[in-house]
This record gives sequence, C-alpha cells and structure tokens, in this order.
Amino acid sequence: MSHLEQLPPVVALLIAAFVALGTILTLLGTIGLVRLPSFYERLHAPTLGTSWGAAGILIGSMLMFSTLGSRLVIHEVFLGLLIMLTTPVTMMVLGRAALHRDRAEGRTPPGTEGPEQPLK
Repeated sequence: MSHLEQLPPVVALLIAAFVALGTILTLLGTIGLVRLPSFYERLHAPTLGTSWGAAGILIGSMLMFSTLGSRLVIHEVFLGLLIMLTTPVTMMVLGRAALHRDRAEGRTPPGTEGPEQPLK
C-alpha cells in the first residue's frame, strides 16, 4: 500500500492543482526565456515563472506532507521565501549589468530608441 493512498481525494485534487499550476508557470517562464528576442525581454519571463511556479509546487508539497505526517510542515516556506527574494534581485542585477555594458559600448538598449519624451 502506498502512502499516497492515504490522502483524502479532495486534498489530493488540491495538491495536484497546485503542482500543475506551478509546473505550467515554470514551463511558461522557460518558454519565455527561450523564445523572447532580446536579453532585456528574457529577464522578465523566468523571474515570474520561477517565483510563482516554485510557490505552487512548494504549496502542493506542504499540503501533502502536512496531511500525511499529521503535523504542519513549513520548512518549504523558507525555501519559497529564498526563491521569491533571490530570483527577482538576481534578475535586476543582471539587467543593470547589461544596461551598464550597453551604455559603455555605445549601444542603445531596446525600448529607448527615438527622441526622448519630456515628462508630463
């Protein structure tokens, strides 16, 4: 007998929904990383895919092990916080480094072409 057979059907469906949502978001982030044309556009998709995708998978894991172990399992919260904090910061640092490099080499970053618009 598998330990997964002890899960109530409602909890199993909820876990499956969170894991499926997390997997889909992570897949979308990966597709965005591969398909988007410029480095600056590629920064956004993996950040959201990794952060929210991992959150869905971690919530599913917390539900499963809390239900099976008859105690609250929250160490995944620490992992989720680390992912939610480090991924966007890392992408901002990469974006700023690329912008600095482009400006130092005299290249115009995408989205900044044309005459500058005055602030309103």
